[in-house]
Amino acid sequence: MTDAPSIDDVLAELVEEFDLLGDWEGRIEYVIDLGKGLAPLPEEDRTEDHKVPGCAAQVWLAVRREGDRLVFAADSDSALSKGNIALLLRLYSGRTPAEILAFDARAALDRLGLPSALTRQRANGLNSMVGRIRDAAAAA
Repeated sequence: MTDAPSIDDVLAELVEEFDLLGDWEGRIEYVIDLGKGLAPLPEEDRTEDHKVPGCAAQVWLAVRREGDRLVFAADSDSALSKGNIALLLRLYSGRTPAEILAFDARAALDRLGLPSALTRQRANGLNSMVGRIRDAAAAA
C-alpha cells in the first residue's frame, strides 16, 4: 500500500479539482457528487457510538484497523454532509495514525474554500467530523 499517494498529494488533486469548478455553487455540487460515490455503510455501523456529534444531519463514522493503517467508513442522511465526509475519507482513509495527526485539516479545508462555502452549522459539523477522525487516530 506504499504506492498510495500521500495525503498532501491527495489534497493537491482536490485543490486542482476545486479550482476548475470556480464558484462555491460548483464546489458544493461537486462535494455532493463525492457523497454519491460513498460505499453504503453496513447497518451494524449505524449506531449511536458511531454518530458524529455536532453535525446538522446524522453522520456515522466507523473506523477499523488494517495493519498500521486506519480505514474509515461513513454515511449521512444529508447529501451535503455525506459529500463532506466522503471528501474527508478521500484524505484520511488508509493512513497511519501519525499521518492523520500530522495533517492540518483546517488549513487544507481552507485551501479548498470549503468552510466559507458552508453555513456556520455545516462548517461546525465538518470540524466535528475532522475531530472524530483525529480522535480515532490519537486513540490508535
